[in-house]
Amino acid sequence: MIIENLFWIGYVGAAAGLLFAILQARKVFSYSEGNEAMVKIATAIRTGANAFMKRQYTTVGVFLAVMFVILSGFAYIPLLMGAERGLLNPFTPFAFITGGTFTALCGVLGMKISTYANARTAFAATESLNKALRVAFSSGSFMGFVVNGLAILEITVWYMALKYWFKVDDQTIAHTMITFGMGVAVVAVFARVGGGIFTKAADVGADLVGKVEAGIPEDDPRNPAVIADNVGDNVGDVAGMGADLHESNSNALVATIAISFGAGYGVAGFMLPIIVSVIGILASIIGTFFVRTKEVVTQQSLLNTLRKGVYIAGGIAAIATLPLIKFIANNAPEGSTMAENAWGIYGAVLVGIAAGFIVSLFTEYYTSDASKPTRELAESSDSGSAPLMIGGLSLGMRSAAGPLLTIGGAAIVSFIISGGFRYMETGLTLDYNIGLYGIGLAAVAMLATNAIILATDAFGPVADNAGGIAQMAGLPAEVRERTDALDALGNTTAATGKGFAIASNAFTGLALLVSYVNIAELEIGHALNLSIVNPPVLIGFFAGAAVVFLFAALCMSAVQRAAQKVVQEVRRQFREIKGLLEGKPGVEADYATCVDICTRGALKEMIAPAMLTILSPIIVGLLLGAAGVVGYLAGIIVIGFSMAVFMLNSGGAWDNAKKYIEAGHLGGKGSENHKAAVLGDTVGDPLKDTAGPSFNNVITVSCTVAIVFIGITIAFSLL
Repeated sequence: MIIENLFWIGYVGAAAGLLFAILQARKVFSYSEGNEAMVKIATAIRTGANAFMKRQYTTVGVFLAVMFVILSGFAYIPLLMGAERGLLNPFTPFAFITGGTFTALCGVLGMKISTYANARTAFAATESLNKALRVAFSSGSFMGFVVNGLAILEITVWYMALKYWFKVDDQTIAHTMITFGMGVAVVAVFARVGGGIFTKAADVGADLVGKVEAGIPEDDPRNPAVIADNVGDNVGDVAGMGADLHESNSNALVATIAISFGAGYGVAGFMLPIIVSVIGILASIIGTFFVRTKEVVTQQSLLNTLRKGVYIAGGIAAIATLPLIKFIANNAPEGSTMAENAWGIYGAVLVGIAAGFIVSLFTEYYTSDASKPTRELAESSDSGSAPLMIGGLSLGMRSAAGPLLTIGGAAIVSFIISGGFRYMETGLTLDYNIGLYGIGLAAVAMLATNAIILATDAFGPVADNAGGIAQMAGLPAEVRERTDALDALGNTTAATGKGFAIASNAFTGLALLVSYVNIAELEIGHALNLSIVNPPVLIGFFAGAAVVFLFAALCMSAVQRAAQKVVQEVRRQFREIKGLLEGKPGVEADYATCVDICTRGALKEMIAPAMLTILSPIIVGLLLGAAGVVGYLAGIIVIGFSMAVFMLNSGGAWDNAKKYIEAGHLGGKGSENHKAAVLGDTVGDPLKDTAGPSFNNVITVSCTVAIVFIGITIAFSLL
């Protein structure tokens, strides 16, 4: 078959992405880090980030090793005891380990480049805003293209090995791919939660004591938590986000590939999402060349600059996929319906791209300080922090409606037009697998240009670090103005990137949910009773909703406890280190202690929410059976998606309301309005950077763990 000879496209796409990432890294390193003071500060941030990542992934590595032993036991012990097959297929442990390893690699590489780009961005800002944007954006581009390139590479390698080396059946390939996705998702949830706890504990501690109590500027070198805050930007907003979006991209591909076999599309069903992703990488490379700005700009014009690059990439991807979809469909395996559904499949791709843009527009509208909702939120600070808090909660709840309806509508449209409903001689026929393949492909298409989307996101923390370095190194005020403009822009684009991730994961979760149903029914030998009034399904749905709230509470409490320790330490140093708060020459804060407090707090506190996510679907399966797990996953997907959008947009709006005031509006820095906005931002920090974005991983971890352990559920369930 001609399509089988196209496997090299995955390698070409991966090579293009990784090669472009290397070029972006070289571009970053071609700039100077600045003067001696800037190099010293950047080195301190880099040292702290490296130390945290080493300790975090040592902990995660132990977990992966334990899971490898457990999965190996389920896969091989029954075989040693004479059974025909294990409870898991023999490739499961290795797929899990490789998925987790590649995810960790994405986070580490992204963090490395960001810690070398921060001082270079600050120094570039001494010359122009556009130059600073190019340095920070190149750093973000490195992360974006590494994430996409590695996702395509590892999935292509696994598929080719299983299909043509081990020559296993399609069901084994699908199950192994999902196990790979579980490894990706599990490490991503550790990275996102651990990094999120670190960064927000440091941020909250620095803001409450520094800006609110002591009245000193943000990133003032007198603040003992300032280095920890800057380290947190890298380990949470860069490394955590990189692992997160690598997981989103990988699991969208994995879910679609797994469904393609049930849809009867065979190797054509595998190649199509890979080709869509490759086109997305190439389109993103082109889009990056359109990201540049003038010197005197508004927040809206900066936003339009980044939006131009994303829209151009999306437009190129939308146009270029049509002929390739037609080609793949016309050469699909004999007997499949792909050829007759080709236009509908292309429609699903367009729906996915459009849905991503629509969700991003909702996010921008509710979180950008150039838009009415955030400015009205800032104005509510005239009456103190309480009205601003209430307004932020209301804004977040209101903002969730648009994305929810968009994703719901896009899912049903993708399902229908890709062939989920077909008119036969006997009447209207429902084909779940074909329709769900369309939903999965829509998720892949939404993330096809993920490289440039992540580039517009990951540059924000670099700009934030650059501002801190500019402040601590005593650079001219116009430098801080330029980095602040990029930082405020990054707050909006970060919310957009997280919106893309959670929206695509909602799509992916739906596809994985039905994959679970298909596999369960195949294993059991009969259809599941999935009526909503079936007690296991209903109880499972409530269990899923309960886990969403419990997970959010654990993340928020973790930030609270770690932040309290940072607050106490900063107060102690201000009280006991004579001359520190006054800024006397030769008196320096003990930055290392705050970094250590955040590190120990994050590593300790990340275990409970991560293990809750991993163990809950297994426990529900043992107690309620496969039907109960279906209800559980439905609750996780629907309630988790809703909670994520609410948290992301409330936190983003509070943050940019603060930035709007700091830009000189409503009294500016140090005013009562500013103090109220800082408190709002402090409350919003763990929402938008710890709990909220982690629901991306909660959804896919829950779905993939449930599928991988489906044999355990069926063998040992009480129902």
